[in-house]
Amino acid sequence: MRKLLLLLIATSMVMPVMGDAQTSRQAPAKRPTTARPAAPRKAQPPNAKAQLARALQMAQNGQYAAAANNLFTLARKPELAAERPQIKYILGTMLMQLKLYQTAAFQFVDVIRSGSPRYSKPAIEKLSIVADGLGDDTILNYAISRVDLNAIPASQKDMVYFRLGEIQRRNKDYAKAIDMFSRVGANSSYFYQATYNRGLCELEANEVPQAITVFQNMIDGRASAPVTDTNKVQAQLALARAYYQKKDWDAAIEAYSSVPRDTLAWHDAIFEQSWAMLRSARFRSAMSNFQTLHSAYYEDFYMPESLLLRAIVYLYICKYDEMEKVLNLFESTYGPIRSKIGNFIKSTNDNMYYYQELEKAKVIKTTDKSANLHLPYIVLRNIMDQGDVKRAMNYLARLNQEKTRVEGSPTFRASALGQYSLKILANRSKNTKLAIGDMMKVHLLNMRTELHDLYEQSGFIRYEMINGRKESVKKKIAGKDLGEQIDDNVNRKFYVENGFQYYPFQGEFWLDEIGNYHYLGKQSCE
Repeated sequence: MRKLLLLLIATSMVMPVMGDAQTSRQAPAKRPTTARPAAPRKAQPPNAKAQLARALQMAQNGQYAAAANNLFTLARKPELAAERPQIKYILGTMLMQLKLYQTAAFQFVDVIRSGSPRYSKPAIEKLSIVADGLGDDTILNYAISRVDLNAIPASQKDMVYFRLGEIQRRNKDYAKAIDMFSRVGANSSYFYQATYNRGLCELEANEVPQAITVFQNMIDGRASAPVTDTNKVQAQLALARAYYQKKDWDAAIEAYSSVPRDTLAWHDAIFEQSWAMLRSARFRSAMSNFQTLHSAYYEDFYMPESLLLRAIVYLYICKYDEMEKVLNLFESTYGPIRSKIGNFIKSTNDNMYYYQELEKAKVIKTTDKSANLHLPYIVLRNIMDQGDVKRAMNYLARLNQEKTRVEGSPTFRASALGQYSLKILANRSKNTKLAIGDMMKVHLLNMRTELHDLYEQSGFIRYEMINGRKESVKKKIAGKDLGEQIDDNVNRKFYVENGFQYYPFQGEFWLDEIGNYHYLGKQSCE
C-alpha cells in the first residue's frame, strides 16, 4: 500500500512542477536602475502549485503530519479548485497513516461527492476501509452502497461482501444476505462471523435444517480452538436455538449443555435450556437450572421471565407454597422496576439525559459503585448488553481514541487541521450520544411493555395456583392418587453412583453460587 501511495504522489507531482518551470521562463526581466541603489527584494511566497508540489514531496518522504496540514490548507485555495479531489484524496490517505480515520472519512466523502472520474472510485474503497475500522454504520452504508463489486480490489472483497450481507439482513432480504455471506472466503478474518450470520438468516427465513447444517459446520471448523473460543461458543448456542425452533427438545437440551460455563453465553444457555426442559416435561432438570439462574452471582441480571418460568414448573409439580413465594418475589422485584421505568420515560424526552444515565451505569460496572442512578442498575445493564447499544458504544470509544491522538501532539492540535479534526470528533461524539440515548429510550419502552405482559401472565399463573390448590384439596378429600410422574424414579443414589458428590445436608440447594445442581424434591400432585 505504501508503494502505491508513493507512486500516486509521484505521478501527482509532475503537473504542478512543470507549471512552475513554464511560469519562471515566461517571467519578464527587470531593468536595473542607476539613480539609486536597488532595494533588497523581499522573498515572494511560492505560488499554490509550488506549495502543492512541496506538500506532495513531504508526503512522499513520510512527513505525514506536515503534508496533511499543508494539503488541508491548499484544499481551500480557489486557484486549486481543479485539483481539489486529488488533494483531498491524498489528504485522506495521509490521515489514515496518522490513524485519524474519522477525519479521513470526511475527505473521502467530499471526493465521492465531487464526482471526480479519477478519484471517486478509489475514495469509495478507502472510505469502506476506514468506516469498517470505525464501525460507523452511517458512513459504512454510504460507502458500501456505492461500491462496484466488479471493481473493488481482491483484498477488500471479503469485507465488502460481509458488510453488504449485514445491510441485506437488516432489510430482511435474507436470500441476498445469505448470498453475500456465502461469498466471504474461508481464509478471511470475516469468515466465521459471516458464517454465523448466514445461519441466523436461515433461521429468520425459517429454513431450520439449513441453519443446523451451517452451525454444525462452524463448530466442526473450530474443533481445534479453545473451549471458550467466541466463534465456537456462539455457534453452539445458535445450534441449540435452531433445535429449539425445530421443537426437537432433547437435541436442544444437549446442545445447550455444550455451552461452557466460563463464557457470557452460559447464562442465556441455562435459561433457554430450562424452557426446553419444561417443554419436554423434565421438571427436575429445569428446577436444577433455577438454582444457578437465581443465585447471588446473577443478582445484577434482568430476567423477570425466569421467575415466571420457575413458577410454572412449580405448578406442574404441585409445589404451591414454593410457587407463591416465587410469584411474590417477581412482584416485589419487578413491580418497583416497572414503576421507575415508567416515571423515567415520563420525566424527559432529552436523549442526552438518557445517555448520561447509561454513562453513569457504565462507570458503576467498572469502578464507582456510588453513582446516583434514576433507574435500577439491572435495567441499565440489560440495555448496555443490547447489540445496537454495544456497537454504538464501541464507535464512541474509537472516537475518543482518535481525539486522544490529536490532543497528544500539541503542534498538530494547534494547527488548522488539528482544530478541524477536534470539531469533527466533537460533533460525531455528540450525535452518537444522542443516538445511544434514542436506542435506550426504545429499549425502555420495550421493557415496560414486556413487564406489562409478564404481569398479566403472573395473574393467570396465580389463578392456576389457587385452582390447583383447590383441586388438590378435593382429591385429598376424595382419597384419589395421581400416581408417579416423570423423574419420580430418580433418587439421590443414582447421582452418587455416577460420580457426583453431595454435601452433608438434606436440603435441596444453596442460593449463593452457580453450579451443577440436581433437584431431587418430589412432586406433590397426589
